Amino acid sequence: MTIVTIRPVPVSDSATGIRVVEQTASTSAGFSPSWLRPLVVERSMAVIDGALIVICGIGCAVGYLLSTAGIVGKANVYAAASVLVAINFILLTLVQQGYRLKIITDLPRTFRMTLTTWTGLFGALLAIAFTMKVSEEFSRGATISFYLVGLAILLAWKTVAARWTAHALRTGAFANGRAIMIAEFGLATSSNAVDDLGQHGYRLMRVMEVPAKELASPLLLSSLAPRFEELITYARENRIEHIFLLMNWGRQHAIDSILDALKILPLPVHLVPDANTARFLRYPLVGTGNTLTAELRRAPLTLRERALKRALDIVGACLALLVFAPVMLVTALLIKVTSTGPVFFRQTRHGFGGRTFRIFKFRTMRVLEDGPTIQQAQKNDPRVTPIGKWLRKTSIDELPQLLNVLKGEMSLVGPRPHAAAHNTEYEQIIGNYAFRHHVKPGITGWAQVNGYRGETSTLDLMQKRVELDLWYINNWTLWLDILIVIRTALISLGQSRAY
Repeated sequence: MTIVTIRPVPVSDSATGIRVVEQTASTSAGFSPSWLRPLVVERSMAVIDGALIVICGIGCAVGYLLSTAGIVGKANVYAAASVLVAINFILLTLVQQGYRLKIITDLPRTFRMTLTTWTGLFGALLAIAFTMKVSEEFSRGATISFYLVGLAILLAWKTVAARWTAHALRTGAFANGRAIMIAEFGLATSSNAVDDLGQHGYRLMRVMEVPAKELASPLLLSSLAPRFEELITYARENRIEHIFLLMNWGRQHAIDSILDALKILPLPVHLVPDANTARFLRYPLVGTGNTLTAELRRAPLTLRERALKRALDIVGACLALLVFAPVMLVTALLIKVTSTGPVFFRQTRHGFGGRTFRIFKFRTMRVLEDGPTIQQAQKNDPRVTPIGKWLRKTSIDELPQLLNVLKGEMSLVGPRPHAAAHNTEYEQIIGNYAFRHHVKPGITGWAQVNGYRGETSTLDLMQKRVELDLWYINNWTLWLDILIVIRTALISLGQSRAY
């Protein structure tokens, strides 16, 4: 691997104030292939995942059957099943952007994603096999060994991939796309874009900084002609692949002039967003005729999307009530026996469009607060009953909200509804808080499966929860809802932040 040390070599022009910073790379022992780019790495990670799963599936089946029966029957069935598992695992990981470099290097998040996706996938496929009456085709021992060994191999591989990718990012191993940058004076050193480009695929061989007064001049093209000619020669001699422009987007004349000066070079020219524009380009771009707009706020779900989400809610809520009916009955009896008061706790919450409704929960506290002032439950809160502490930790107290789902007041998945008193408070201090009401509130949500559950003791925690809720609203798909339901089922018993 090549370890690149960048040493700026500034060359200034006192007449125009232009500064050219040329990057010289010194390499240590090793080799970094020129094809090593982020896109190649991300695709390779997916291919390796698939290969490991297929090899593991076939290997576990062959090993188990040989050790128990002495023969391998229906090898083609196990091979086909392994390929099916591999394809679905890769697709589910792609949906979660699990092959992006920044996700690969986040090992705790990668572990959670791998565990929930692998377990949920096996559960779903086994349920389908049982429904279609083909489960007898597979050995239970081979299936269990495939699940356990496959999960262990994937986690070990993810650990190796995370460490290698993090090291490669630090050393600039992916910076193999040779590029030059024309920047407004001062922006190259203050912008995070330069470091980001350097880590994720581009080696800035030369940076030409132009003073603001020159960029604002109507004679920019003629006054800087020698500099552009020199830059064109440099690009040809050094096999430059990309050109980046880093300047205020309001300088339309300067941008057009630079493009005109560089038109002889058959190279892509990228305009890097300035600080004011970058925050808007994080949103989806939508074409309206000949005009592109940044969708700063997504419209509420379409009629088709609402129908799909409602169908999932009804089917999921009915199945959950059938499965958890015994648990709910026992819980109701325990609450009645261990403390005085009603079994259910009802509280005013805000739903779709800000409309109020009464939420159902199993009572877990000795008080029934539902007014202008409500205190959140805290760790070791004396108001929580002994049985209530366990109910809150396991999320069993939330099961009655399935009734709210059937009534159409809530959804299985969506932003968690807060007490009306807290809702009013947060709407005043968190700018985008009210946007959460563009969808129905949910029993679980994207924020909850990402660790933001229970008490929000600081404003930062609530802001992070709101940020994740808004991401969910802007990126909603039916598959995302299914994924959140699966992850909720897998991690609900392991959560420790609900008091």
